[in-house]
Amino acid sequence: MISNDDREIFQQEMGDVQPLRQDRVHHESKRPSTRPRQLQESEASVLDELRGELDWSSAETGEELNYLAPGLQHRILKRLRRGQYSVGAELDLHHMNEEAARSSILSFIQEARRRHITCVRIVHGKGLRSKSDGPVLKRLTDSLLRRHSDVLAFTSTPPHDGGTGAVYVLLKR
Repeated sequence: MISNDDREIFQQEMGDVQPLRQDRVHHESKRPSTRPRQLQESEASVLDELRGELDWSSAETGEELNYLAPGLQHRILKRLRRGQYSVGAELDLHHMNEEAARSSILSFIQEARRRHITCVRIVHGKGLRSKSDGPVLKRLTDSLLRRHSDVLAFTSTPPHDGGTGAVYVLLKR
């Protein structure tokens, strides 16, 4: 049983409601958008990132280093670039001059070979403070590694591991 108070409240709330003239409802079929939703979300996230301040210190210059010794399969370089080899040691050349960096790289490779480490990472930096000389330590690293007989391959690392400011180096066993 509905009390008189409840009935009165119900009538007040339903005062402007009109009864339906027919008992069928026709829905227009709404076609899905032809534009993929994931694409829209990706574009929106890029725009959100661009609205904030840009940190130019982490920008990649596009000058990636790559080397593969003659006779080796390209999939080795691909796997190295993706970081699929376990890095056993790391050398950071920041704040070194050319002479110190040269001897550090050579002794680092020698020590890695002695310890049977086949993949290492060398951080040479991006040369942002090298002024008009460009990335001095980066060029030195590239030149030394290309000529070293124990180096099978090297490539710039993914952004999370230094990007164009570091290289993965694959050494002979």
